[in-house]
This record gives sequence, structure tokens and C-alpha cells, in this order.
Amino acid sequence: MRPAQLKRITVEESADRYIELILAKTVTGALSPATAEVYARDVGTFSALAGPGRVLDDLTGEDVDAVLLAFARKPDGRRSSPDGPASQSASSQSRFRRSVSAFFKHATLTGWVQVNPMTAVTVTAKERGGLRAERRALTREQAQGLVGAARSLTSAEPEGGRRDQRMEARDALIVLLLSTLGPRVSELVRANVEDFYTNDGVRYWRIFGKGGRTRDVPLPADVAEVLEVYLAGGRPATSEKALLLSWRGRRLARGDVQAVIDRVQRRVPPAQRRSVTPHGLRHTTATHLLADAVDMDAVRRVLGHRDLATLGRYRDELPGELEVAMRTHPLLRRPAAGD
Repeated sequence: MRPAQLKRITVEESADRYIELILAKTVTGALSPATAEVYARDVGTFSALAGPGRVLDDLTGEDVDAVLLAFARKPDGRRSSPDGPASQSASSQSRFRRSVSAFFKHATLTGWVQVNPMTAVTVTAKERGGLRAERRALTREQAQGLVGAARSLTSAEPEGGRRDQRMEARDALIVLLLSTLGPRVSELVRANVEDFYTNDGVRYWRIFGKGGRTRDVPLPADVAEVLEVYLAGGRPATSEKALLLSWRGRRLARGDVQAVIDRVQRRVPPAQRRSVTPHGLRHTTATHLLADAVDMDAVRRVLGHRDLATLGRYRDELPGELEVAMRTHPLLRRPAAGD
């Protein structure tokens, strides 16, 4: 196919056009809103790091290498260390690289660049800062501290502020759903009240996941109780069908969920407290269910994975788990009296 005529447009203009295109694809269903949001954010970041006023076709492989390095070292506000915000995780770097690669593939087809500079990129993942993703799952003590803080919200005395702006039950429900069921944050904010139903006395959540797939997951009794408290009096009175609302009665956005987790974390004793993202709580669910020998296929179904191979990426290593496994080795357990 004959290449399109070269158009010497700036990085900023090309990024803006590309973002408009991917956002338009959500209307036709070619991209989910969550995916389009990620692409748009990454391409916007690329534009800022590469230099908005530069001509896109002037960028070389070395320039893209520099952008990848700059992004790798860019502080990640969702993750922190004792010295402050941590750098980008390995998975974030890989996602960013995929977004930039898709952007340049489109730029090549539309004639914004003569040669795709991604073909000349030399920076490897290790050189992009040598970053290794920190263990994302909370330890049992850290997870129990967070769950305990969430539970306490439903019975805690109000800490001031207008009564109609207090959302303690909602915050507790968000943290408990993330910690015990491990939904994707997109699945959580898309949830509607009608997605929760009761069957034979058990509360279920019908989760609408990736690829149009649904799964019905039973709620632990404690989580079901908090759900009832929230629906009975903690949810703003509105015709909005969304489960999770702001005090103004609007559906929560993905970014709001992190703010809720951080707010609940401040109630956790310092010795048990560790910053965590919604995706980190998804890892926490998988890790502890599997550590307690819950059937792998059941965990797969709870998380909404298509196959068991994917589940392995969500199983994080816990400190001391090998020592515990050897202490309780099934072949060395003494028979119970009378056996």
C-alpha cells in the first residue's frame, strides 16, 4: 500500500488527534471506556515528556528511548516507599510502551511520520531503570488491619462535617468488596444496585467483566451486612442506578476509589499500614485465597479469569510462607487419636 503523504505536525497536535480517535472508538464499542482512558493518559504523558512543540516526524529512536527512561523514573503517586513516591512499576512501564507503540503505528499509517521510531528503540526493560514490581499483595496482618478499619466505619462516631456528606458505609463497602472479592476497579465502579440479588438466603454480585463475560459471586456474610447498611441508609437518595455514589449522588470514578482506600488506611494502626492500590487488593484476594488452599478454579472464577494460567500472575509471594508450609507438611502430620 502506498504510504500517506507526510504531514509535519507537532507532537501535541498528533497526540490530541489520536486521543480524539480512541475516545470516539468507545462510542462504537471498538474500545472500552477504561482502555481508552489508559491509552489517552499514556499518550498525553508521552506528549509532555517528548516535548509538545516538537515535530513528531523529527523524533528518533534515541528520543523515544529518553522518553521511556523518563517515564520509568517518573514518581508513581499510587505507590510509595519510606523515601517518598516510588518509580513506575515494571507493569506500568510495559503498558506505557504498548500505548506509545500503538500511537506510532497509527502515526505511520496516517503519514505523520516517515519511519516508525519504535523500530529503532534500544532501551530494554532492564535498562529502563531496572525496576522490579514490588510485592503488591498485602500481608495477612496488613490486610486484616485494612478490613478491620473498614468494618469499624459502620459503627464509628461521625468525625464532623455535614450529615448528608458522610459516606462511611460506602467507604467500608468499597474496601471490603475489593479486599474479599478482588474485582477490577472498572467492574466495581460500573456496578449497579440491581446487580446484587439474593438466592436461597445468600447475597450475590453479578459482575460484568471483560469481553462481555459475567460471573455471579457470593458475598461473605460480613460484606453482605455492610451492603445492607449502605443500601438502607448510607446511599444518597437518588434515581441514579449506580451502586457507589458520591455524596452529590453521582457515580464514582476510578480515581475516587484510590482516595477511599487511602482514607480508610489512615484508620489502620501504623504497624499494619501499607499503601495499596485497588489492583493490589485484587492481588491480595488471590494470594490469600490460594494460601488458604482454596480451590484454584474457584479463585479463578471469583477473579473472572478465563484460564488458570492467568491466575498465576496474581499469586504474590508472602514472607515466611515456605517455612509455614514445611512446618505443616501433610506427610509429617501425626494421625489423630483413634485413627
